[in-house]
Amino acid sequence: MWTYLQDLSFWDWLGLGTVLLILEVFGAGGYLLWIGVAAAGVGILTYILPALSWEIQFVSFAVLSVLTALYWWRRQRSVQRKSDQPGLNMRGSELIGQTFVVQESIINGRGKIKVGDGVWMVVGPDAPAGDRVRVTAQDGTILHVVVV
Repeated sequence: MWTYLQDLSFWDWLGLGTVLLILEVFGAGGYLLWIGVAAAGVGILTYILPALSWEIQFVSFAVLSVLTALYWWRRQRSVQRKSDQPGLNMRGSELIGQTFVVQESIINGRGKIKVGDGVWMVVGPDAPAGDRVRVTAQDGTILHVVVV
């Protein structure tokens, strides 16, 4: 094992980088991408300076891995933009503040309201079918209502 470590070549690092990038394709979520880039970077460094000891190669790999991950993390944070459609993919959030008719009586704090051609579960004060309620909040697929 020690002899293998002492004889690491740029091909070993490029091979490791390639394997990590291939594994990233299978859905690692970006974690292996930057480690693979760091391994390829050490491979290039080892090609340019073939006399590097294995200790320096591993320290270079660790430092490059951290630097590339930090670079990507900072870049992702700076690129985040406010959406022009903040309620996108949050079905039901557009219902907050609107008034609807109780479909099934709200008994013991639970019932259903009719919204368009669908029915939503609601929690709120007891109310008979036909009463009007206003949606005040959303908790997943359950709407919170108050009697109007």
